[in-house]
Amino acid sequence: MKNCLKTLQVEPLRPESFSAFGDVIEASETARHFTINGGFAERFHDLAKLDVSHEGGRAIVSIFRARPRTMPFQLQVMERHPVGSQAFVSMTGMPFLVVVAPAAEALETNDICCFLAEPGQGVNYARGTWHHPLIAVTQAADFLVIDRAGSIADHNLDEVDVRASSIWISHKE
Repeated sequence: MKNCLKTLQVEPLRPESFSAFGDVIEASETARHFTINGGFAERFHDLAKLDVSHEGGRAIVSIFRARPRTMPFQLQVMERHPVGSQAFVSMTGMPFLVVVAPAAEALETNDICCFLAEPGQGVNYARGTWHHPLIAVTQAADFLVIDRAGSIADHNLDEVDVRASSIWISHKE
């Protein structure tokens, strides 16, 4: 890492600091919530703005299994989904890193930032938000993913190789 150009600071994942990129999904007291099921459950309601219906798309639910990255870690690729949002919630309760940049036609590597999603938090990337693929930090982790399915003709993935920018993450658990 001696000659790296930039090491990202890992910030706590908070709704206020993440709002430019999408939604933080968590059962917090600030979320709209109410008691259901005869008092045996609390519903934390409408936590993310899913945006998948553009030109006939529909929501799908998948599970992604992410292998942990070895730190320090050099960013490899950033991607975006121009016609749909994409939500990730850890099913294993493990923390994970969220690397994002604002939605734009072209990625500005100087705008990339990193957040630590703690156990109990997930994220919903707004349509077009640049993000790095999942970064598990301690062990393999399964993620519930809600994103868009559409026709094969849909163009819903742009990728940019960012290795030449030499952007690193150094995170200790």
